[in-house]
Amino acid sequence: MPSVCFYFQVHQPIRLNKFTIFSENIPYFDDYTNKKIFERVAKKCYLPTNQSLLDLIDDIGKKFRIAFSLTGVFLEQCLKYSPEVLGSFKQLSNTGNVEFLSETYYHSLAALFSTEEFKEQIALHNSLITKLFNRRATIFRNSEAMYSNDIAKIIENLGYAGIITEGHEKILSWHSPNYLYRPKGCEKTVALLRNYKLSDDIGFRFSDKGWKEHPLTSDKYANWLSACEGDCINIFMDYETFGEHQWKETGIFDFLKTLPYEILKHENLDFKTPSEIIASNKPIGVIDVPEIISWADVQRDASAWLENDMQKYAFREMVKLEKLIQKNRNLLHVWRLLQTSDHFYYMCTKWFADGDVHKYFNPYDSPYDAFINYMNILQDIKRRVSRKK
Repeated sequence: MPSVCFYFQVHQPIRLNKFTIFSENIPYFDDYTNKKIFERVAKKCYLPTNQSLLDLIDDIGKKFRIAFSLTGVFLEQCLKYSPEVLGSFKQLSNTGNVEFLSETYYHSLAALFSTEEFKEQIALHNSLITKLFNRRATIFRNSEAMYSNDIAKIIENLGYAGIITEGHEKILSWHSPNYLYRPKGCEKTVALLRNYKLSDDIGFRFSDKGWKEHPLTSDKYANWLSACEGDCINIFMDYETFGEHQWKETGIFDFLKTLPYEILKHENLDFKTPSEIIASNKPIGVIDVPEIISWADVQRDASAWLENDMQKYAFREMVKLEKLIQKNRNLLHVWRLLQTSDHFYYMCTKWFADGDVHKYFNPYDSPYDAFINYMNILQDIKRRVSRKK
């Protein structure tokens, strides 16, 4: 009997101001644009979707279970721009039907360059979640679901019961993502793998009129889930799927509001959170992932952020600042905000299967504009920290 696990990633980057080498006394971050975008997405996605979930929980009760990961930079913007959004997440937390996952505070690439920085950001995120929701996460999800054997081992050493990543053929071969697996080198932590086909049916294909399964109805989707074999069906997606990537006019909210009822019509299906799935099932095998994988584009690796020369150079220059920043910690928060994966994504020059989704939040006309602007700010920070040595 497979359990359906709905997990939503909630993140908004803190965007940079237009910054030149001649800029003086200009803030690094574009508060006007950040506020404008956050308020728009709050109206279109966060508030109505949270209310829909609250209504479902109120009607269905404990049978309906969901999980969230709220990045630290998202929560910072909640506190700054929309306490109402934060309040609605607290309401969801108070139901007892919601699990919060752990991740890097800054939705960063820290795992790719510094174990200590990676662990510090995880600790910062845990502290904020505990402060705001009085909850302690036992499941970890790295930025963009980036994962490897080494990352899994770090997470096990930090005491997590599970880690979430992509259930792609490149690591599974013919095996199913609908089971738990043990990361190679780990003894206690288990991996929950995203069923990317069923997740992307909602996240990317829902409004595609050229898709052979369009329109996707809740009863049709529930029938697909009921036909699955395994212990868990992990449906993981960006929360902005509801109302932003898939507009209200597509019927996405009607789909969401009816889907849990259709799922529970099937006697072989129920809902569980990630920690409940781990408590109820055992891993059936080992996954060996020596190189980084992620949930991004068709390659499912780190190339969305670190493929071209601009991305690699910007990343190296950012990393070089680590020791200087640690000695001059007044700019530590700023430097960490520059680690957010979105800044490197904006510099990407390759085509994506999901590229149109990310265009919603890209403030630049081209990857080259993103690179120049990022480097101008990075050089200004370098000048400031070097001057205080």
